[in-house]
Amino acid sequence: MLIRLNWITLRVRDLEASLRFYHSMLGLPIQRRFESRGRQIAMLGSENETKLELIEGSEPLLKPEAGVSIGYEVRSLDEAMEQLAALGIPIARGPVQPNPHLRFIYITDPDGFEVQLAEHT
Repeated sequence: MLIRLNWITLRVRDLEASLRFYHSMLGLPIQRRFESRGRQIAMLGSENETKLELIEGSEPLLKPEAGVSIGYEVRSLDEAMEQLAALGIPIARGPVQPNPHLRFIYITDPDGFEVQLAEHT
């Protein structure tokens, strides 16, 4: 059996706030927006990569304290940190360099989910 990761779903309180964070600030493209069973949904991410599905609703099944983080790779962590500072997004943890080839930081989205930005060298 061949499988591949298609999307990761986060249930968010305010879809517009989450779209400002993930799309406007972090630059993830919005692939599509739609309504299903009375819920607003947005799929974000570039073509041919795993998508982030945001579903607006009041009952999150996955809570930030579950210990789940979403990881994205960046070309330059230093440039990413400068852009985050300019956008007023604080770094929650890091930078951490567990080995000579990897550096990363954590930021949090509007619902408190951790987003890891990593640079591989």
